[in-house]
Amino acid sequence: MTSPSPASARLTPERILVCIAWPYARSATHVGQIVGSFLPGDIFARYHRMAGHDVLMVSGSDEHGTPITVDADRLGITPRELVGRFHPRIVETSRRLGISWDLYTETETPNHYRVTQEVFLRLLQAGYLFKDRMESPYCPTDKRFLPDRYILGTCPYCGYPDARGDQCDNCGRTLDPTQLIDPRCRICGSREAPIEIRESEHFFLDLPKLEPRLLAWLQTSTQHWRPTVINFALNWIKEGLRPRAITRDLDWGVPVPLEGYDGKRIYVWFDALIGYLAASREWAEHQADPTAWERWWRLAPDGRAPARSYYFIGKDNIPFHAIIWPAVLMGLGGLALPYDIPSNEFMTMGGQKASTSRGNVIWTTDVLDRYGADPLRYYLAATMPETRDTHFTDAELVRRNNDELLGIYGNAAHRVLTFAQRHFGGRVPAAGPARAADAALLAAARDAFAAAGAAISEVRLRDSLDEALDLARALNRYLENQAPWKAIRTDPAAAATTIATAIQTLNALKLLFAPYTPFSSQRLHELLGFSGDVARLPWSPAPVPAGQPLPGPTPLFARLEVPAAVASAGSA
Repeated sequence: MTSPSPASARLTPERILVCIAWPYARSATHVGQIVGSFLPGDIFARYHRMAGHDVLMVSGSDEHGTPITVDADRLGITPRELVGRFHPRIVETSRRLGISWDLYTETETPNHYRVTQEVFLRLLQAGYLFKDRMESPYCPTDKRFLPDRYILGTCPYCGYPDARGDQCDNCGRTLDPTQLIDPRCRICGSREAPIEIRESEHFFLDLPKLEPRLLAWLQTSTQHWRPTVINFALNWIKEGLRPRAITRDLDWGVPVPLEGYDGKRIYVWFDALIGYLAASREWAEHQADPTAWERWWRLAPDGRAPARSYYFIGKDNIPFHAIIWPAVLMGLGGLALPYDIPSNEFMTMGGQKASTSRGNVIWTTDVLDRYGADPLRYYLAATMPETRDTHFTDAELVRRNNDELLGIYGNAAHRVLTFAQRHFGGRVPAAGPARAADAALLAAARDAFAAAGAAISEVRLRDSLDEALDLARALNRYLENQAPWKAIRTDPAAAATTIATAIQTLNALKLLFAPYTPFSSQRLHELLGFSGDVARLPWSPAPVPAGQPLPGPTPLFARLEVPAAVASAGSA
């Protein structure tokens, strides 16, 4: 019997750079962050490693900016103490969830400071930064300049009453604090002492100078982008780009590397974007090869990119990754621009966008404690907001686990392996000549690898998961039609062929599901009599040899229930 391997199991090796949006180290992660960037990037990276590509996946905790200082002020601790609490929690949540980082770092590292300051100085020398005076909000009550996120007001575009000084969470537009209607200080909340506007000198990124190059690039190199992303970027440019300040009057963050600017810091949105490059360089240092990062970033002499770079973000981060970061890379010169920015829509909580500051979140650790990693990963992948907003509910997570993971995939695996244990001495039976039904199922597995791999390569992650689940459904239909529990009494050879074919199909399913549910794929790999790490296998199953011993089977998945306290809270 042949293995259900695709004809071209290993693709031509490529380099793939997977950059995942940096969460603020002001809290643990919530499921909106996981489904928006962490999980899709991990699924994508896991597949490409199995397909034989050279993958580098990086991210880290964003530890600068006013969200950090706002929370630290509220708690009466230093920003360093705040991020010291939450960075380890994010790392631990990633570990429990199975996020397969090559490097997860933080912005409070000497490497990040050094790379950020190098980028600042190179852009300044190249003429893409300039000094100018800007009107900055000042709170007379607190006697301090107010960074953007210390200001709340009404959005001039959509009328949202709680827009921040840097961005409106409702319509997604980036803002300057002076654009807000009726601005107020977030610290004191005073409406009686209005915010004053005072001048302060800052450095600006000259986006208008780069606008023609940005427009040409967006019009010619991004046809494979999701419509939401490319349309947003093009519309932003059509409105006309303006210089954007990249420094603020702060005492927390990367210092401006010039004399006379002790009271200013490089602003968070700028240094967080540089984090992708800084993390790649830090990873290279860990490999004892400081130039290794260039294999994913440095353009060839003929201008070709050395890798395809993907930036996994939520849609509120589109302008920073589709406009500002490409502009920075163009200004630096010699570095690869983003190949794709597969931004997800939002997964809402209680009908609203997840927001840590407003308390409208579902913490990842809480869901992991209730249900485990693979059920959460599967549910988020199956309902991933690739083209429209979706909504998180515990009830739907439990239903999909019980009806799909357990009911379709897990039960098929347990039935087959239990039957082999009981009737074939706990070994893989030898198959006879392939019948039409056997050949059809193995062909379906081969086709699933090709279709699932193509879907993941195009960042259609839900479609790829559907291919895996469809093969599991096909396996169940095959078992019902062949009925080995009947054939074992009248035609043991036919039953052996059925179980052998089913085992080869399970061997395919463990790989198709591996990017999505890595923990159960590892267990199934071991239940099929193999050792080693399933994540290191190629995207094509080697046949399970006839006669291979099979350990005693255990269920891949458990039946879940929504805890009573969670169910009653959800219905309140």
